[in-house]
Amino acid sequence: VGPYVLITPNQTRRNQLQQVAQKELNDLERWKEEHRPGPIKLVPQRLGGKESEAQARQKQQMMLMQSKYQQKKSIIACCTCGKNTRKSCLVEKASKSRKERLEVRKRHQEMQRRETFLEDQYYKTNELLNRLDLGLPKSDSCQIANHGPESTAWSRSRTYKQALREDENRRLEEMKQEQRRKAKLMECKQKQEEEARTRAHQNEQRSYLQSLFIFCCILRVNNAFLDRLQNNMQPNSTYQPGYPG
Repeated sequence: VGPYVLITPNQTRRNQLQQVAQKELNDLERWKEEHRPGPIKLVPQRLGGKESEAQARQKQQMMLMQSKYQQKKSIIACCTCGKNTRKSCLVEKASKSRKERLEVRKRHQEMQRRETFLEDQYYKTNELLNRLDLGLPKSDSCQIANHGPESTAWSRSRTYKQALREDENRRLEEMKQEQRRKAKLMECKQKQEEEARTRAHQNEQRSYLQSLFIFCCILRVNNAFLDRLQNNMQPNSTYQPGYPG
C-alpha cells in the first residue's frame, strides 16, 4: 500500500451548509402551506340530458334489441361478403389458369414448330452432306489416313454435322430451362397473391368483430350504469337489474 494523505473536514463550513439547507427546506414548506389550493365549490347542476330515466331505459332496451338484430344482420352480411369474395377469387383464379394454359399451349406449339424446323433443317443439311460424301471417291483406310483434299472435305462434313447436332441440343435445353423458370416464377406469384388475399380477408373480419365487441361492451356498461342509478333512487323497491318491472 502506497502512502496517502488524510484531510480532515472543515466543521465550521459543514455547519454553515447544513444551516443553509435547513433554511431552504423550511422556506419550501412555508411556501407550500401558503399556496395550498382551497376547497372546490361548484354550483349544483342537473345532469343526464333532457330525457327522463324511464325514457333513457326504454331507449337503452331498444338499442340493445336493435344491436342484437344488427349483429345478426352484420354477421350474415360478412358471411355473404366472404362467399362473394371467395367466388370472385375462384373466378379470377380460373380465368388466370385458363390464360396460363393458353400461354403454355402457345409456347408448346412454338417449340414444336421450332423443333420441326430444326429437324427439317437438320435433314436437309444431312442430305446435302451425304450428296457431297457420295461425290467423293471411295478409298481404303490407308488412303483416308492420308491428309489429302478428299479426307479434308469428309472430316469437315463430319465436323459440321456434329456441330449442328450439338447446336440443336443446346437450343432445346435452353428452351426447356426457360419454360421451367417461367413456371416457377408464375407459381411463386400465384402463391404470394393468394396469401395477400387471405391476410386481407382475415384482417377485415378481425376489425369488424372487434368493433362489434366494443359496441356490445359499451351497451352493457350503459345498462349497468342505469341499473345502479335506478337502485340508488329507489332503495325500497323490489326492482332487479336486467328485468323490466
